[in-house]
Formats: sequence, structure tokens, C-alpha cells
Amino acid sequence: MSSASLSRVLILLAAMAGSAVRVHACEVALVLAIDVSGSIDRAEYRLQTEGLARALEDPELIDALVATQAALSVLQWSGAGQQTVTLSWQRMNSAATVAEFAARARAMPRAFEASDTAVGEALAFAAALFSSAPDCRRRVIDISGDGPQNAGMPLDLGRMAALRSRAQINAIAIEDMGRATPISTYYARHVTSPDGFVVTARGLSDYPRAIRDKILREITRPTG
Repeated sequence: MSSASLSRVLILLAAMAGSAVRVHACEVALVLAIDVSGSIDRAEYRLQTEGLARALEDPELIDALVATQAALSVLQWSGAGQQTVTLSWQRMNSAATVAEFAARARAMPRAFEASDTAVGEALAFAAALFSSAPDCRRRVIDISGDGPQNAGMPLDLGRMAALRSRAQINAIAIEDMGRATPISTYYARHVTSPDGFVVTARGLSDYPRAIRDKILREITRPTG
């Protein structure tokens, strides 16, 4: 084989390899932003971490995560200047990887105590995480909360930062059944992106069901 022919073969093989990588590339990079503001007590915080872990142990969700090679990261947020990554980006490339991530989610210590609710800053912080995320086809911010913003940067600015990052913004609204205005309505009007959606948890005891349904929907259905 001539050197020119060999070069063409090598170029073709490289192109085929590149195509194979793209076929199996990450479908979605998903930031799970967990509310740990002052309205969430210690028992309720554990309901959130246990609910997330149980969702990640669901066979249907495991299959969806692995099939799409999804990448997950978890952050905790509260008041102004109170956001931190508690689980860094991880590609869900096997059932064992998902199980390990679930175990780490279950064991996460709480990052903040007794503080305000800075939804806008949580969104801006989540958006910045995509700069270090795996190269995925879609970006999603999944924010949970049980109350409206009362601290931090204007919510509109945080939301715009998330939209500029090309992220879909979805929410889990944790309802207090005694609240005059449903928090689901607040999140739908002021937090989610135009293509986003809200899943309602009827109190924190309903959170495990809500987070499982929400992540499955985000992985398998590109838009709200």
C-alpha cells in the first residue's frame, strides 16, 4: 500500500472513530440543586437525600441514565453566597456507577443551616457548573425549593445566567398545604425556562416520588 493510500485509510479510521464517539456521547448534563434553606429542617433534609438516592436505585431510571450516558452533579443552596457542589460531575456509564453515586448522595452532609432563600444565586451558580461538565447534547438545571426568593441577587438575573448557558430549567416545588399561593405557581412563573416544567411534591414526604419522576422525564423527554 502506498503512503498516500495508507494516509487515506488512517484518516477514514479516525473519522469513523470520531463518529462512534459522537453516537455514544452524553445525552444530558443534569445539575440537581437541592434547597437547604432555613425552612428545611434536618429530618426534611434527610428526606431529600434519601429520596434522591432511592430514585437513583430505581431500575427504570438506572437503565435510562446508562443508556443516555447522562452526567450528574449535585449542589446545595441556601441564602446569599451559600451555594456549594457536594457531588461533582459523574458520567453514568454503568449500573455500578449509578449505584455508587446513589450511595454518595445518601451520605451527603448538609452544607448550610438556618439561612435565607436565594433562588437567583442558585441558578447562576448551577449555570457556571456547565463550564466543567462533560460534553453533552443537552443541559438541564433541576432545582428544588419550598418557598419564594427572599435574599441574594435578583431572581431574573440568575435565571438569565442559566438561560445564557443554554440550560433548560426545571423545578420541584415542595408544597406547604397551608400556603395561600402555591409555590408550584411561583416556580412556573418566575423560575423555569420556557421549555421547562414543574413537578409538585405534596410535602417533603412526597419528594422521593417527585424526584424519581422528574429525573426520568428529564432523561427521556427533551422538553417539558
